[in-house]
Amino acid sequence: MLPLQIVVIGGGAAGFFGAIACAKANPDAQVTLLEASRQPLAKVLISGGGRCNVTHACFDSEELVQNYPRGAKALRGALTRFGPQDTVAWFAAGGVYLKTEADGRMFPVTNTSETIVECLIKAMATSGVKLRIGTHVTSVRTAADGGFEILLKSGETIKCDRLLLATGSSPVGYKIVRELGHQIEPPVPSLFTFNILDQKLRELAGVSVNPAQLRLSGGGKSQLQQTGPLLITHWGLSGPAVLKLSAWGARVLHESRYQARLLINWLPHLQQEQVREKVLAVKDEWGKKAIALHRGVDLPHRLWQYIIARAGITTEDRWAEISSKTLNQLVQELTQGQYLINGKGAFKEEFVTCGGVKLKEVNFKTMESRLVPGLYFAGEILDIDGVTGGFNFQSAWTTGYLAGIAMATSD
Repeated sequence: MLPLQIVVIGGGAAGFFGAIACAKANPDAQVTLLEASRQPLAKVLISGGGRCNVTHACFDSEELVQNYPRGAKALRGALTRFGPQDTVAWFAAGGVYLKTEADGRMFPVTNTSETIVECLIKAMATSGVKLRIGTHVTSVRTAADGGFEILLKSGETIKCDRLLLATGSSPVGYKIVRELGHQIEPPVPSLFTFNILDQKLRELAGVSVNPAQLRLSGGGKSQLQQTGPLLITHWGLSGPAVLKLSAWGARVLHESRYQARLLINWLPHLQQEQVREKVLAVKDEWGKKAIALHRGVDLPHRLWQYIIARAGITTEDRWAEISSKTLNQLVQELTQGQYLINGKGAFKEEFVTCGGVKLKEVNFKTMESRLVPGLYFAGEILDIDGVTGGFNFQSAWTTGYLAGIAMATSD
């Protein structure tokens, strides 16, 4: 009897993890991974600024899924079967140890993504997976006698019994998915920065506030609001609060062509009335002092000067001189300042999309297609995406591992 033939298409985190898990679980199977580029694991290499944010130190699956704008419900059970603690143990078994940073992100102690790449390549070699790089798949069809026929650009046809698609947001991957009868939620960008036209704001590049609260005006959903560190850049706004808001608002922002009104509360730890009281107290105590130099609230000096200018206050104006109307405008700027988003920027070299294979068409216990027996999915090809912080990699490790084990052990 011929050994089980298993093919994985896609040499990223999910594809590697799935292939390795499958080969380890069934040493008799012949597992082949096909990667179109000459550089497998390219996204792993550049992730986390070249350090690779492997996962997040959140070991409660109910809490963990709150970090997935799309896919939380589907991942809930999957993450109990292979979660961050399993990822940490898996890499430790391969001699790679992870450290936890203050914000919960986990990186290799070596501080370089090359450590993760080398670990995965070594694990693939020792498990017996055959890696074929520079191998372009053009289409896939189900074979008349069962299994799949994979057509390569070179003209070669590869047959296999089970197939794992881990092609990320590749158009070729989406084409194959449709050929096999699945539906795709249209892919749109997630995790991006906001372009803001206000030149005076952009001149504050490098100023940061932690925390600030951001809200998409008219977004219609209470979740289109995030609180966290905010960084002003020479093109607009970045930082964790912006990236999280871009993830939750990915579809709304795409539909509006990245033109939207953003409300910023620079002092989210205070109620608006508390901000008003603080400002009034400063006015009473420092009436003869210049407003530009005596702020009374905990904000960077340059940002304070920018905000008072938006409220119509000059650098010469003194507290005693401003009217109640101007004071109200200042409180408004501090707690509900309006800014126009005019386009998006890239978040470093990383690119995350929402969209992909419709989750109702996939069995998340095994990652097998509910429509095509023997077809499996893992990673970003699914309509799953997480906020920044290691959550997208964890989804890749989880879905890749579950798919690999299922392909190795199913009848």
